[in-house]
Amino acid sequence: MKNPLYGSRTFTKPGGFTPGIEGPACDRAGNLYAVNYERQHTIGRVTPDGECCVFLELPNGSVGNGIRFSRAGDMFIADYPNHNILKVHMQTKELTVFAHEPEMNQPNDIAIADDDTLFASDPNWNESTGNLWRIDPLGTVTLLDSGMGTTNGIEVSPDNRTLYVNESVQRRVWAYDLSADKQVSGKRLLIEFPDFGMDGMRCDSEGNLYITRYGKGTVAKLSPAGELLAEVKLNGTNCTNLTFGGPDGCTCYVTLADTGSVESFRVDIPGREWTMLQRGT
Repeated sequence: MKNPLYGSRTFTKPGGFTPGIEGPACDRAGNLYAVNYERQHTIGRVTPDGECCVFLELPNGSVGNGIRFSRAGDMFIADYPNHNILKVHMQTKELTVFAHEPEMNQPNDIAIADDDTLFASDPNWNESTGNLWRIDPLGTVTLLDSGMGTTNGIEVSPDNRTLYVNESVQRRVWAYDLSADKQVSGKRLLIEFPDFGMDGMRCDSEGNLYITRYGKGTVAKLSPAGELLAEVKLNGTNCTNLTFGGPDGCTCYVTLADTGSVESFRVDIPGREWTMLQRGT
């Protein structure tokens, strides 16, 4: 019998990752990657069967946060201490600095459009403020918005016409119109929660938005119009981020800082990024 929808279970052994676990993303083969496995400065790989290992050690004091995959299968990592977006060639594990922006507070979570344009949230946790940046496929960095709240989770809609950004401390999710040349306009409030924080976000392939509710131990599912459709209860409390994978893209993996592990639950619609990866280049 298949696991019931939205029933979360422990996927990796508690304590395998540090409390800095973040940035889950699945490659085309179904392997899951998350930062800080066993110790800081690492990228961990988890097979579809839940077997974990260190995939990569980040040099020069780099620590990863958000992870995304390009259409070609390359990995991008937000390296927050060094203000970098790192790029990993998955076959050779060659690591390069794809983009560097010293004006960032820190690149935190990242999103990727179908043409491999990246977007990065940039929180200043001490000041409860944040910015929004675009990194084009050549690595050029452009400031899109500033003077925001504590920007954190970020995602692109399946039609690439909407960019979502949340503010953890202010508990707000914003939607921007996204043009063909990846300019933003029409900023509008999608939803504001009355309690608890937010962290990472992902869309499914029909545009529903999944949001980790840090401190509440749930994942909220919103319609593209901002209607709360469901709230998935997790076993842990401090959920940091999520992604979609599995053989059909309908397994949601969630990273938990308080347990140092990954939980998973089944959904009815495959993830948007999983669908993009299956199409390939």
